[in-house]
Amino acid sequence: MTQQAHPYNVAEQFDDLEQQHEAATLGMWAFLATEVLFFGALFTGYTVYRFTYAHSWVDASRHLKESLGGINTLVLLTSSLTMALAVREAQLMDRKRTIRFLLMTIGLGVLFLGIKLTEYKTEWREGLVPRYHFNYVSTDPAVETPKVELFMTFYFIMTMLHATHMIIGLGVLATLCVLLRRGHLDLTVPNFIEMTGLYWHFVDIVWIFLFPLLYLVR
Repeated sequence: MTQQAHPYNVAEQFDDLEQQHEAATLGMWAFLATEVLFFGALFTGYTVYRFTYAHSWVDASRHLKESLGGINTLVLLTSSLTMALAVREAQLMDRKRTIRFLLMTIGLGVLFLGIKLTEYKTEWREGLVPRYHFNYVSTDPAVETPKVELFMTFYFIMTMLHATHMIIGLGVLATLCVLLRRGHLDLTVPNFIEMTGLYWHFVDIVWIFLFPLLYLVR
């Protein structure tokens, strides 16, 4: 379908659809680069303390629910697949199947957050929430309680930031579904869905790093 048939597809600052697509892709990668720097600072701080207080952090990690973390990893990997399929269907101009895969991605994202919330509730009951409800006492004299609390602080900050990014992504996915269903989003310009896919894959990759760093310390 030609540009002339869809003049509203190209913003006035671009010469054609290809240039607009390249600019959107570059902008998204630039944004993701800043996110890498943001999470990279947290990972660096985590790594320093991990080797400084190794014994206490191994003990703290044992109290995380490894099985739930593993299930959530599988859920997110599956959501990356459905997101990729949504992008593919958008490229093939199949509106219904695009919406279907976007909804599947949303469902998997909500499932992930539900499992994570269950973990948080369990950790609250076990007194593992730093500052607000931390009653942890180790039977191992080599384990220092303040160092365990530091580990849990990193755990909650990193996982909550990841969850916040997921919630933002879910909001964008839901908006895309509404726009597609109402016919307000033209599939001849796949920028919105492709860029959202890049963001979603980034969020999944962050979790792939978080899972072994936090749950598999031992």
